[in-house]
Amino acid sequence: MSADTEIYAIRYGRSSRKRSESFIGGDPHDGPMAMAYYVWLIRRGEEAIVVDTGFDRDVATQRNREFLICPGEALAKLGVAADKVETVILTHLHYDHAGNHHLFPNARFHVQAAEMAYSTGPWMTHKHLRAGYGADDVKVMIDRLFADRLVFHEGRSEVVPGVEVIHMGGHCAGLQAVIVATARGPIVLASDSAVFYEGMENGRAFPAAFHVGDELKGYRTLLKLAGGADRVIPGHDVRVMARYPEVVEGIAWRVDGRPREDEIDGPPREDEGAN
Repeated sequence: MSADTEIYAIRYGRSSRKRSESFIGGDPHDGPMAMAYYVWLIRRGEEAIVVDTGFDRDVATQRNREFLICPGEALAKLGVAADKVETVILTHLHYDHAGNHHLFPNARFHVQAAEMAYSTGPWMTHKHLRAGYGADDVKVMIDRLFADRLVFHEGRSEVVPGVEVIHMGGHCAGLQAVIVATARGPIVLASDSAVFYEGMENGRAFPAAFHVGDELKGYRTLLKLAGGADRVIPGHDVRVMARYPEVVEGIAWRVDGRPREDEIDGPPREDEGAN
């Protein structure tokens, strides 16, 4: 994948939190800080790769999140049928990245071996560490394993030509980012190895962390892999929607091009501040 590769950020949900809840150490200028929930689509011609699968309406209710659209419906608006997708990359198994189990019946799922070990091992006896996981999201991975629909990665490896995954850790033990070769160079889908642009650019860790040191080190890794912050796509930042062109109103933005220069350091969109 390179010159004809397209990458889309698909927002399927949202919530509102405080700035003091978004960074370890709080924030001296506390106020609302919107959070977007994305899945991503990598497309080249007829080939489609989905990165993360999101949560469904029931989980949104349980977790007090606003559900905007089923990721499968959003993909359909971009011309992709979920039941035809053959490759899904799960950056990690938190509830907002690994749900909607019914959507991709013909896909093989790519995950770091460390994430399976983490989410099924003794670390999950700690309530704080398991808070981001849903039991059903973890259990379905075992079903996929025994159905030969699970692919394990260790460290950095290729999924298909032009798409790689790399182990990041930090946020959880088996978190991985996705590196995509495009016409303007590598684009890195950071997922939760950089929840917000601000955290990555200012070295501020997100509170939901398994290993804070690895999270901070991961910011430098992302910037090195991408060659700059303008080619890193964070996991939950509403500013993605201001920096890149909207292709499906309120739902999808194309992120493989150059971001708008006037939005690089601009404030988040005010209309995204409400739940």
